[in-house]
Amino acid sequence: MRILLFGEYSGLHTFLAEGLRELGHEVTTVGDGNMFHDFPRDINIRRSKGPFSGIFHMIRMVSLLRKFKKYDIVQLINPDTFGFKAERQYPFYRYLRRHNRKVVVGAFGCDWYWVDDGIHRKTFRYGDFYIGDKMRDDEATRFFINEYVNTPKGDYTRYVMEDADYIPTCLYEYQACYSIYFPDKTRYIPLPIISGNDVPVHQFNGKVIRFFIGIDKKRSVYKGTDIMLRALEDIAKQYPQQCEIVRVEDLPYKEYEQSMNSSDVMLDQLYSYTPSMNSLIAMSKGIIVIGGGEPENYQIIHEDSIQPIINVEPTYQSVYSRLEWLILNTDKINKLKADSIAYVKKHHDYRKVARQYVNLYESLL
Repeated sequence: MRILLFGEYSGLHTFLAEGLRELGHEVTTVGDGNMFHDFPRDINIRRSKGPFSGIFHMIRMVSLLRKFKKYDIVQLINPDTFGFKAERQYPFYRYLRRHNRKVVVGAFGCDWYWVDDGIHRKTFRYGDFYIGDKMRDDEATRFFINEYVNTPKGDYTRYVMEDADYIPTCLYEYQACYSIYFPDKTRYIPLPIISGNDVPVHQFNGKVIRFFIGIDKKRSVYKGTDIMLRALEDIAKQYPQQCEIVRVEDLPYKEYEQSMNSSDVMLDQLYSYTPSMNSLIAMSKGIIVIGGGEPENYQIIHEDSIQPIINVEPTYQSVYSRLEWLILNTDKINKLKADSIAYVKKHHDYRKVARQYVNLYESLL
């Protein structure tokens, strides 16, 4: 098959492309690198800066259109992926639809349906927009509501999702949400991870635990990194001889990964039920994740024995208590490291995941 993977957030399309290529398919990736992460791509559509950047981007995208046709599958990372205002994206989406066989749109991030579920349905016990019965009120949450509720972008998102041939989901949360709106064209497929590790990249020395936390300054409150960092700094004051903190901010992906490699534990995604790409990459290296590991995460992959994620509730006290538990139970660390590697190999190997996507694509053609 000829496959076009359009857009990137977290490495999903980057790793999926490698798996699909190893299975013998022709794959082209298109993206802007996702800001400072700078993910690799075959066709770069990063916008320049300046007063005329929108015009230049439009000219460049039009000039590239001939490269975006005659594919068996076009998969968009999100409806909002072309780099324009919503009103200007319709012709580009329709071009892809007209000049390719099938269009698949991922439920891999925020759009109108995710916001609508967060405001009205409240499918989960807690999430990006609320905790229990209380709505969250932070800058990022307000931004997403303002972006999608009663706006052209919200309308465009709904148009694309309703028109798409299929909507794969990559997390339990997304499957639970989108299957309500689109029960006949959603399927959960795990996130793909490239890992060649059989042993942890960093061996625990038996004394000092190295804790890693990566901060995206624009999304720190939205992702709960602010609370996790505060709990981590307080636990380090309580147990200064047992803790070392590796803290990084807004690094390109390669530098970020190198910084992560020297750690025993990562803190990530306070408000998630499931491990993100970031968490899974860490786990593939034998790094223990403190973050999203609710029972629903294991249920959707039918895993009842390998459960290495140290799950936390979305509170400071929960994070603090789980950090303290680990510090007082260092005999568990090597087992958790080994189980983390085994978990990723079993459920998220990029070749296994690519085969699931191939099965989906072939069912559509």
